[in-house]
Amino acid sequence: MKAIEVGNHAPNFMVKDINDQNLSLADYQGKKVLLSWHPLAWTPVCTDQMRALENNWQTFQKLNTVPLGFSVDPPPCKKAWATAILMNNVSLPSDFWPHGKVAQAYGLFNEAQGVSERANIIVDENGIIKWVKVYPSQQLPDINEVIQVLSNMQM
Repeated sequence: MKAIEVGNHAPNFMVKDINDQNLSLADYQGKKVLLSWHPLAWTPVCTDQMRALENNWQTFQKLNTVPLGFSVDPPPCKKAWATAILMNNVSLPSDFWPHGKVAQAYGLFNEAQGVSERANIIVDENGIIKWVKVYPSQQLPDINEVIQVLSNMQM
């Protein structure tokens, strides 16, 4: 499966967040959205990836960007994890059921492992894919690179 390409319309989705509330890409029209995919909660690299989003929350706000931390973990698991790693601002939507449906729509579902790839996708204010980067599963994405891409979009 090949990741979605820059220039495509981002597939809309309806998923549950950690508070069992519906969350849709369409909810964020007029803002940029960072879809930050991690394979599984409770793992060291995934924890560091999500903490980097949380630690840069104010920067994302200044860049008119909503970061979302996606994985296939069920909402109760993600809620316990969010509490454990002190996630207070960044939403952690669940792509649990139908299992991996959103990851599949974005070309990020790893069928063999039943999880998403590790990836960052930036969607602009009009729902167009502006940046895609897929990482080896054990590599922590460089948050400064993501922020630089978002900053360059401001110009």
